[in-house]
Amino acid sequence: MRPDDLLNFYRRDSRTGTILGALENLGTKIELRGVVGSSLALIAAGVFERELELSKEKGGALRHHVFVLDDKEQAAYFMNDLEQVLVENPRPTFLFPRSARVPYQEEVTENANIAMRAEVLNEINGGREGCVIVSYPGAMSEQVITQKELSAQTFSISVGDNFTLDFLDEVFLEYGFDKVDFVYEPGQYAMRGGIVDVFSFSFDHPYRIEFFGEEIESIRKFDPVTQLSVNKLTRATIVPNVGSNTAKSLHENQEPFFSFIPSKSVVWMTDVKSCELGLEKELEKATAHYERLEGETKRTPPEELYLDPTVFKGLIEDFSVIEFQGGKSFPDRLTVEYGMTEQPAFNKHFDMIATNLIANNRNGYVNVIVSGQATQLERLHDIFTDRQDENGEKCPDVPYTPIPMELSAGFVDKDLKVLVYTDHQLFDRYHRFRLKDGFRKSKEALTIKELMALEVGDFVVHIDHGIGEFSGLHKIEVNGKEQEAIRLSYKGGDVLYVSIHSLHRISKFTSKEGTKPSVNKLGSATWAKTKAKTKSRVKQIAYDLLQLYAKRKAAEGFAFTPDSYLQHELEASFMFEDTPDQNTATKAVKEDMEKVVPMDRLICGDVGFGKTEVAIRAAFKAATDGKQVAMLVPTTILSMQHARSFTRRLNDFPVTVDYINRFKTGKALSETLAKVKSGEVDILIGTHAIVGKRVEFKDLGLLIVDEEQKFGVGVKDKLKTIRANVDTLTLTATPIPRTLQFSLMGARDLSIIRTAPPNRHPIETILTSFNEDMIRDAISYEVSRGGQVYFVHNRVANIKDVAGIIQRLCPDV
Repeated sequence: MRPDDLLNFYRRDSRTGTILGALENLGTKIELRGVVGSSLALIAAGVFERELELSKEKGGALRHHVFVLDDKEQAAYFMNDLEQVLVENPRPTFLFPRSARVPYQEEVTENANIAMRAEVLNEINGGREGCVIVSYPGAMSEQVITQKELSAQTFSISVGDNFTLDFLDEVFLEYGFDKVDFVYEPGQYAMRGGIVDVFSFSFDHPYRIEFFGEEIESIRKFDPVTQLSVNKLTRATIVPNVGSNTAKSLHENQEPFFSFIPSKSVVWMTDVKSCELGLEKELEKATAHYERLEGETKRTPPEELYLDPTVFKGLIEDFSVIEFQGGKSFPDRLTVEYGMTEQPAFNKHFDMIATNLIANNRNGYVNVIVSGQATQLERLHDIFTDRQDENGEKCPDVPYTPIPMELSAGFVDKDLKVLVYTDHQLFDRYHRFRLKDGFRKSKEALTIKELMALEVGDFVVHIDHGIGEFSGLHKIEVNGKEQEAIRLSYKGGDVLYVSIHSLHRISKFTSKEGTKPSVNKLGSATWAKTKAKTKSRVKQIAYDLLQLYAKRKAAEGFAFTPDSYLQHELEASFMFEDTPDQNTATKAVKEDMEKVVPMDRLICGDVGFGKTEVAIRAAFKAATDGKQVAMLVPTTILSMQHARSFTRRLNDFPVTVDYINRFKTGKALSETLAKVKSGEVDILIGTHAIVGKRVEFKDLGLLIVDEEQKFGVGVKDKLKTIRANVDTLTLTATPIPRTLQFSLMGARDLSIIRTAPPNRHPIETILTSFNEDMIRDAISYEVSRGGQVYFVHNRVANIKDVAGIIQRLCPDV
């Protein structure tokens, strides 16, 4: 079954026809009663599909559909559901977020959000039909630029047009753009000689405009990450910063979003009252911030920038409105009943799940289980297939249909006799929405940062010409055009100019402190000979190391058995979604463990990228095969942290986890060591004491080393004796050069986890003086989105006073 087959139940549902019939009258009010889980996405998609069919039959334009959920999180989950349901019949779907985290604080405005807002406004203003817009009161509260003003302020340029660079500079500043060295996100522009790069709001790629004198010679879209052209254009459109209160004239011509969209649009919302309360809260917050502003900062009062709830109530009367969570805001409304219940909680009891599915099938229900990961569906199949009764006999087959799609919440539709269960609810896994990634600085931008840190006189290495001296940035003329280039000085007064687009060929020279390098001469064979000599030495080292590791590969260890049903259950019960790299690393580790040759694999990944989960799965695989596991960590705190993580993760499985460190002494330590020796402890976590003489394992099968680079020579020498015939797994975020070299050579196996968890945001650092308002706003924002806050203070003496300040500023936290 495909996602479209599931959608077909609601496309052909008679209630969908009822909704469409009512929507033929402008201003119709409808209440959907009994809608739960992700069923709203299926109901809405069914309406879209039938609407499209009618449009093709009778003609006429498609309406816009605007969904207003209670908050950003609900909006994001719903948007993900909608995208999954419509995957085979996509419709232009947009998230309309708020532009700023905090009112009147331009420095915490998110350009990616402004770009998404601009995209929606630009699509509607451009006459696109049938847009689906998902939002929430916090975003709806911000006024938007009027259609007339947006059209007037949108700036178009074409090949052959004539402009001065000074004119463009003035236009971009007027539109609220930031002038930078290199663009990487919307709202930025850069000028380098006769080249202008601009990243317009509302588009995914920036433009590169090349001038010949004052005439535009070419326009290209380019990738901000690689800085390479994507395709040529004859015309480009520059959309202003629609979220700026500083861009001239923009805030003077604003209106509510509900005045911007066509009156025939359909507005879906949880209920009108909750939206009113949300708008009221946003206006109150903006007013409080406005009153705290000082001096000239008071540009525009909040009532001109934010939607008044009473105005909203009047505006919404003109639209067709569908309330889907018990709203009774309109007396003359059509009520459409849906007999639905939420997905039951099974608490990972798979026998109970199987019994439920079998019973529902007998009652005529279509059982559907959805998952965005094929591996989860495979694990579920294996668990159901491996089930046995108390007599060891195979249990009956479980009737269900897997669909590769991801929904936020399951439901049971008693009217259509369809049940949809989500894998993350069956396994009690953490499910998080996915939004379009923000814009990130390119790798070249990082190189540019290093370039700006260089000082005249620093030594650099050019991959083709060798060691030279950095002499600054200079403008040179190439083919009649002025370009900025890096000047490198070489022996004998030779000079080399390197284009800024070839920064990847230059690196800063590093050596032992105080050692001055010998500068090369351009055109000489010295640098080529140096590279050849280095390659030869590297090959010899590689040969020696390969011989060393070949001996280890020839040794025989223990070959672990293939995954059991317990292994499938453990992996499927992971609270979070596996990243692709986590899946690859886990698979590689288990394949290594199932070989006779002892495993020696390095897992390299950033903090929080999921290395520990890979280690837990490997440890569990070893323990279920009757082998013991030793995990060596560098610090006492880390040993406690890992002990808690392993214990919590393996709590529902027949595995014993214990630890040793300096906190465990005397009788408790002796008892633990005795259990390790007798085999009662399956997984032992500890600091360097774990390689001491007192620790004796009954049957050690796997050694896990966390942050190997933090251990001294003595510990590493002891590890060599343990590693002889034992599978070894090393975890690190910063491998030591030797370990990394062995892995890159292939002497040690290497798995890199470079994929960040979904929605992980880069760290943003703001340096400012102590400001109570900013602290209050930052904490409130983080808590409102479901996050946590660590407040670090540098003095123990008055830490309680600071805690008191925080409690006073945020009494509800």
